[in-house]
Amino acid sequence: MAPLSGAAERPRTLVLLRHAKADRPVGIPDTDRPLTDRGHADAAAAGAWLVSQEYVPDLVLCSPSRRTRQTWHSVAVALSGAGSPTVRYERPLYEGSPEELLDVVRATGPECRTVLLIGHNPSISQLSAQLDAGGGEDSDGLRTCGVAVHVVDSDWAALTTAKLAVAHTPRA
Repeated sequence: MAPLSGAAERPRTLVLLRHAKADRPVGIPDTDRPLTDRGHADAAAAGAWLVSQEYVPDLVLCSPSRRTRQTWHSVAVALSGAGSPTVRYERPLYEGSPEELLDVVRATGPECRTVLLIGHNPSISQLSAQLDAGGGEDSDGLRTCGVAVHVVDSDWAALTTAKLAVAHTPRA
């Protein structure tokens, strides 16, 4: 994957996105839970916000659950024309610990400057707090479709801390 124009000058950025609002239909396994209409709308709003703030990813790391894939699809529609990131669906992002999520991020190649990780609570909120090392954490963590943008001062492989630059909860 070729880096985006000017990518070498941009700081590495890790964007954590909790999946959008999901339904809980009776008899449906957790991995197959779909987004609600509000969830689709909020995910599209998240994509529009990412574009407006210039956090367009080079790489998307996404849990394979239905609700995270649907979140990514709605974000991707909003990103259309702004870039075509590589997308990887990673099993550890579904039920993994914050450290397992971090291991997936650490496997990112050096050519990537902005990585979008789409996952689940509590792990994604815990990872955000762990990366910010002593920064404040909302007692509820990231809300549905919540975004936490971290500035990474190291190579991906050496990532242990990353300052929280901005947190945002898009709503349609």
